[in-house]
Amino acid sequence: MSHAVPVLRNNTHSVAVGYLCWIFGVFGAHRFYYGKKVTGVIWFCTLGLLGIGWLIDLFLIPGMDAQADRKYSPGHLDYTLAWLLLTFLGILGIHRFYMGKIVTGILWFATGGLCGFGWLYDLLTLNEQVDEMNRARH
Repeated sequence: MSHAVPVLRNNTHSVAVGYLCWIFGVFGAHRFYYGKKVTGVIWFCTLGLLGIGWLIDLFLIPGMDAQADRKYSPGHLDYTLAWLLLTFLGILGIHRFYMGKIVTGILWFATGGLCGFGWLYDLLTLNEQVDEMNRARH
């Protein structure tokens, strides 16, 4: 009789948040949240492949979540909180203050997220930024 050793899984992202983002998925929100930059941009530019890809993603979200959990490191910064701050207050740089990036947070705050271009950059790189900071703190 063998005993299976339980495998602990990182839980860096949330399926529930993924489904909430999916509501706005024709703009690629859930794909950006799970770190799928290229397809996020494609969804944004094509309205979720004219809605067809958006509907298919309803069934793919659990897999995207598991893949993100394997790819990104857990740590002191919470991915979901960083994404919420970026989504709703990103133009003000609040997510950068949360990550401890005070200088760029002030810069984002003073310039409206560098006139939106910095916000767009963060939309494409936030998972990697949080991952890098979480790895550095270990």
